Amino acid sequence: MTTPQRLAVRRHATGSETELSLDVPSDLAYVGPAVELVAGALPGGLLSARRIRFNFRTAFAEALANAIAYGNRHDRARMVRVRVEVSPEAVRLHVTDEGSGFDPGDVPDPTRPDRLEREDGRGLFVLRSLVDQVVFNEKGNSVCLTLRAG
Repeated sequence: MTTPQRLAVRRHATGSETELSLDVPSDLAYVGPAVELVAGALPGGLLSARRIRFNFRTAFAEALANAIAYGNRHDRARMVRVRVEVSPEAVRLHVTDEGSGFDPGDVPDPTRPDRLEREDGRGLFVLRSLVDQVVFNEKGNSVCLTLRAG
């Protein structure tokens, strides 16, 4: 087993906006450390401690794990790029894998009675429940999760 590489957040600030970025290897062992590292680097005051502690961390962990497992197919040669934009209005979390993408419109609604026993679709449902906005790029390999201030 190889020793996990050290994760490092890059920070860039201009005026009232801050951008954090991080490259995460496609190994699920990095999900927890990456989430804690980025959550700990967020500037205070914009989101409540509860929203950072629960909504941000949970949504980030779900998006990152999906990018590693489904996007990059656990290929350790591929990376997941994370970028967080912090403005006075919102925190926008971008998670981008190196995979071929997917069509989020094809993901079934897990709340339909005939889908309740199935696991597919739950991750996207969770993301939409935790954040104010979920937007995928056209290719389907990048998601932007927005948590608005307040």
